[in-house]
Amino acid sequence: MKKIFSTLTVCVAMVSVTNAQDPNFSQFFASPLTLNPAMTGLFDGTFRVAGNYRNQWPTINNAFVTKTASIDFGVLKNRLPDIDQMRVGILGYTDRAGDGVLVTNGAGLSLAYHKGLDENGYHSISAGFQGAYLNKRLDLSKVYFEDELTPLGFVPGTTGEIFLNNQVNVSYVDVNAGLLYSGTTNGYNNFYIGASMYHINRPKESFQGGEFILSPRTTLQAGGKIPVGSYNSLHISANHSMQAKATNTIVGGAFSYSVNRDEENPVNVYLGAWYRFNDAAIPYIGIEFSGLQIGATYDANTSSLKPASNTRGGMEISLIYIKKPVDRNLRKLNCPRF
Repeated sequence: MKKIFSTLTVCVAMVSVTNAQDPNFSQFFASPLTLNPAMTGLFDGTFRVAGNYRNQWPTINNAFVTKTASIDFGVLKNRLPDIDQMRVGILGYTDRAGDGVLVTNGAGLSLAYHKGLDENGYHSISAGFQGAYLNKRLDLSKVYFEDELTPLGFVPGTTGEIFLNNQVNVSYVDVNAGLLYSGTTNGYNNFYIGASMYHINRPKESFQGGEFILSPRTTLQAGGKIPVGSYNSLHISANHSMQAKATNTIVGGAFSYSVNRDEENPVNVYLGAWYRFNDAAIPYIGIEFSGLQIGATYDANTSSLKPASNTRGGMEISLIYIKKPVDRNLRKLNCPRF
């Protein structure tokens, strides 16, 4: 295919840099089903609803606008050992690149089993599987090609570029899986480490009938919660992903301050920051109340894209709501928060 100009040119260049085949959130911890299928249902409650919004590089033709929504919940509660859990999750997301030149929509179904390793439920190992269906659509009305450039400027509709049967859509099935260990020494602290792989089946992507194979993405994640006094805590986390020749590493943490000093119905304020290596500094602020946690970050570019983006890497907002169990005597599930 000839070189595509205008917005798509920018998007393709960014894809090669940022590995934007997949949702790429600075608040990776707030999008568990796109981070590791083994995190499906890994929360203390009846069900969890999560939503994420990211506007990346808004000064460059709205380069990427990504939205996700998910819900996960428990199943087969009365048929499993008391220390085990089986959870199901449903995920949907959409990504618009370059003012809608390239739009990706997807939906997925996740299943995870959390196996308790001790009677207290302090340690567990989780295995998750996810199947997804994705569709990518290219809007040719917003694309300019090299041969449309004349001495008089761009002349739309004069390209010799041929799309087979006007095919501007591609759809495929995606297979993902993951493992995760989570533990605590006393029921108050927490630590976890996990690994996941997306695109295990190496689906084919092409608008021209070619043989472009989507490379698997391997992700490693780890984190922990360290109590500070009776009500406050320090959360730390790291995420490293690899896909083809691209890598993405982000590390950081947040301090949780309890406003009401109530363990059953906490009101917490979070302040922290993460750093994506060779790319951006990411300050974070969040609040938690009534089972709802809202977080906001802003990427401040530190990479070579800084002049083009005016240091504006992107804004991101996350929302997670966890419905607490009615029976407070039920065994609590030890789970990561960041």
